[in-house]
Amino acid sequence: MVRAMSTLALTPDELLSSTRAVRKRLDLTRPVPEELVRECVQLAMQSPSGSNSMSMQFVVVRDADKRAAIGEVYRQCYGIYTKLDGVYIGSIDKGDEQANAQQRRSASSADYLGEHMGEAPVLVIACNTGRTDGQPGIAGASMMGNVLPAMWSLMLAARARGLGMCWTTLHLMQEQAVAEILGIPFESVQQVCLSPLAYTKGTDFKAAARPPADSIIHWDAW
Repeated sequence: MVRAMSTLALTPDELLSSTRAVRKRLDLTRPVPEELVRECVQLAMQSPSGSNSMSMQFVVVRDADKRAAIGEVYRQCYGIYTKLDGVYIGSIDKGDEQANAQQRRSASSADYLGEHMGEAPVLVIACNTGRTDGQPGIAGASMMGNVLPAMWSLMLAARARGLGMCWTTLHLMQEQAVAEILGIPFESVQQVCLSPLAYTKGTDFKAAARPPADSIIHWDAW
């Protein structure tokens, strides 16, 4: 059994509906205990895995110099991202002023993380043992079927303990550079995402504005 440190009083539905991508509300000054990280990872390992292969791996970065170096890579990649019209979060038009206002707030939050990623007390890089470069789509889908559930479970476990995370992939523009910083064997290990891990400033996260379920359900056919 995983020994649970102090957790927030959240029902399962509250946990699922309030686990947000946290950026501006990360406490960049408060250390995160190693045992707390280990506890979250232990829970993440309970996630489903294709063929029971457990191919996911987590690189947990605490060293200040390495965090700063990864943060600089992320900053450079984020700069490229901001120039991609229609892809960059701040360039997407939702066609509605209220939705666009929310989009601008999200963009401001993402911009903040673009500059401060390396200042998070912990960085977590989710990896897969084995690469899917040039392979059929089923290979990538199967790999993500191992890593993504584990990472989401990690985020849920973190949220329950007053910590925040945020799934990002922009550093993969320079994946090999980050592999060299951390000694990740690039030829045999594929990085999937990068997330800060920090205590949050307050724990009062609410459900996001989302469309009704029927807007995305296709009953029996597309």
